[in-house]
Amino acid sequence: MGGVVELATLFAVVFVLNIIPAFAPPTWMALSWVGFTHPLGNPLGVALIAALAATSGRLVLAKLARVIIRQRFMGDAMRGNIDAIKDGLARHRTLTFGAVLLYAFSPFPSNCLFIAYGLTSLPLWRVAVPFFIGRCVSYSFFVFTASKVSQHLALEATEAQLYFGIYFLISQLLLLGVIFLLTRIDWRYVVTARRFRWLRPGDPGRP
Repeated sequence: MGGVVELATLFAVVFVLNIIPAFAPPTWMALSWVGFTHPLGNPLGVALIAALAATSGRLVLAKLARVIIRQRFMGDAMRGNIDAIKDGLARHRTLTFGAVLLYAFSPFPSNCLFIAYGLTSLPLWRVAVPFFIGRCVSYSFFVFTASKVSQHLALEATEAQLYFGIYFLISQLLLLGVIFLLTRIDWRYVVTARRFRWLRPGDPGRP
């Protein structure tokens, strides 16, 4: 894969996958699948295009979360609870940059991260830059590794699909649980008291 048409198609597919809020195959999984079935000659170039597309798609997802969920479906009390996270992140920009960078190195789904960050209404470039850097590195690793593994192991396509499918199902179920739990934490109390607490009945911010 290296032609203009192929790279443009790759960008479009990855971009669309990263706009979908849940139950979309992770980009690293799609790239690994391509690497297994069609060993790539330029892993770095593919990784750069995929990272750019993934970052662009996640920014759109974060913006949609801000416009649709925060502005249309969240009440003032719930927005106030989320703003506690916003205040904490704004005071620790370097820590936020490093945390997003480390997360982007991992194969974990990032839709939850960008949805949550979009709800804070903070500048999106603060997560876009470290995410792009981390994904460039991780995608290069996954594409290169998958290509090499496919050359040395007699792994059938159906077997690879099974392994990827199990990971995908488990990760997405965990993702939905994480999003639910994030909305049940009393973030203002966490930031001010530096102690964890769930939202209680009657607390400001509880839906």
